[in-house]
Amino acid sequence: MNDISMRLTPDPRICIVGAGPCGITTVKNMLAAGLRNIVCYDERDAIGGNWVFREALDEGSVYEATHIISSRTLSEFEDYPMPPDYPDFPAHRQMRGYFDDYAHHFGVPPFVRLRTRVEQVTHRSDGCWGVRLSGPDDNREEVFDHLIVCSGHHRDPRLPNYPGRFAGASMHSIEFKRADPFRGKHVLIVGGGNSACDIAFEISRVAARTCLSMRRGYNILPKKLFGQPIDKLYSWVHRLPDPILRPLIRSVLLLALGPRRRYGLPPLQSEPLAMHPTLNTNILRALRDRSVAPRGDIACLDGDFVAFGDGSRERFDVIVWATGFRASFPFLEPGIVDWNAENCPPLYLKSLHRDVANLFFIGLFQPLGCIWRLADYQARIAALQIAGRLDRPADIAARIDREMRAPQRRFDKTPRHAIEVDYHEFRAELLAELDRVKPALVPESA
Repeated sequence: MNDISMRLTPDPRICIVGAGPCGITTVKNMLAAGLRNIVCYDERDAIGGNWVFREALDEGSVYEATHIISSRTLSEFEDYPMPPDYPDFPAHRQMRGYFDDYAHHFGVPPFVRLRTRVEQVTHRSDGCWGVRLSGPDDNREEVFDHLIVCSGHHRDPRLPNYPGRFAGASMHSIEFKRADPFRGKHVLIVGGGNSACDIAFEISRVAARTCLSMRRGYNILPKKLFGQPIDKLYSWVHRLPDPILRPLIRSVLLLALGPRRRYGLPPLQSEPLAMHPTLNTNILRALRDRSVAPRGDIACLDGDFVAFGDGSRERFDVIVWATGFRASFPFLEPGIVDWNAENCPPLYLKSLHRDVANLFFIGLFQPLGCIWRLADYQARIAALQIAGRLDRPADIAARIDREMRAPQRRFDKTPRHAIEVDYHEFRAELLAELDRVKPALVPESA
């Protein structure tokens, strides 16, 4: 379907996949643009996506003790503040309440179909989308003019491949719900990101021994410095030139935290701004008092034992693989998303497909900051394009190529940073795109 036919489709029918935070803000933006022939499908029984805590191990969700990592003032949607009595880092139950309130405030629920799974999506010869659905009442196929994917990128666990075999219990962090099942056990958590550090700290409160294996030097920071959320501090200084900003950050972190060897952490192999930070005050305290023991990379698995790269061996009852996720879309035809999941996806503004004008991805990025506020802008761009008030760039292929050659803020070229963006830089890019919006047509007075 070309851009002109896409814009001129009367009352276009729009399919939104996923009713998490990105899905509900997408519905909101469609309604704001005057688009009401929309359906948002989610296989679960409530909006909120992974932020709805679920006991079942096969249902990915936050765990019992989850709090947000970015601060409240930089995580709330810009057009709908969180309650003023929320703490700096609200718990998941508070976040679920916030998302429910947001959805009802903007009239989202009537357009959401819960307990309905999108099984397969086909790009038809007429340019429309055939969407095969399954639910408790029926299995059917619907046809839509536009497809918007808001299914998230924390669904397909990435598991490493180490030599040997581990004889004990093993699980991915997506299955972790609470620490109590690990009481009295010897547990190894593998990874150094936010989930790994959260889980290691929680387990350390009940386990006989808790170790954290890190393959490289991770940039672990407290959630607050000098009484302020660290993302708020960064928002004050991020515009400084790199020759000033980088040494300033190094000096402040050394002053506030001391040398990394106090925590048993290996040296950083990159500048702090080249890595996605791990924000966790508790794990720094636990590493320093050794209630969580830092370990290096795994060399091999050997029955009940794990051998590490420094030549040491230790017996464990359980390994928790907090090794991240791959961005995957099993319901889409392979030819639609034929890019390597380990690399930056070839999408303009992490949203617009190179060849398929009526396909959008919302929230397919990982910021130094919060996803939802930026997803709100992505969804606004999509809505205005569908409504005919924002032209799809004619040189979109060239823009995508530039974006892939010059990723945000020189992040390390690792799978962990494949979809990484700097919150403030990406926000500026999205707002620049929205500056091209045509004014809405105003009916002439009678």
